[in-house]
Amino acid sequence: MSRQANRGTESKKMSSELFTLTYGALVTQLCKDYENDEDVNKQLDRMGYNIGVRLIEDFLARSNVGRCHDFRETADVIAKMYLGITPSITNWSPAGDEFSLILENNPLVDFVELPDNHSALIYSNLLCGVLRGALEMVQMAVEAKFVQDTLKGDGVTEIRMRFIRRIEDNLPAGEE
Repeated sequence: MSRQANRGTESKKMSSELFTLTYGALVTQLCKDYENDEDVNKQLDRMGYNIGVRLIEDFLARSNVGRCHDFRETADVIAKMYLGITPSITNWSPAGDEFSLILENNPLVDFVELPDNHSALIYSNLLCGVLRGALEMVQMAVEAKFVQDTLKGDGVTEIRMRFIRRIEDNLPAGEE
């Protein structure tokens, strides 16, 4: 019976390593396809946005999470859905419209070293797009950006989230 338990752990580790390596190959190809790091960053954000739009539907269907009433509740839900790891939520702004997600361990950067000629590359920018896309689908316009990155020598990875506005649905009269 312990063999089966070990297989499950090994399978998850292998799956996460495969994902990490596949993501690395994607970023490498984008670096070859685009002339500068800013264009690669935009592409990673765009891809992440599309993933987030689809990911939120699955997350909401599988979880018993109700409607969030404020940005603090939203932050707690984000921490629960985030790539199988739990980031810390810190650095709230006095107005309560900004916070930081701190990732002690970013699974996307395992086995990665940035070359010197890609100093402006935000390697994990896909994550910011995922967050933006997912939150837009629940009527929240947000800005997400990296402010610290372990790949660039920082001690942790930090994504800064800023609430911009609530998106109002333009439903036809009589429909809810």
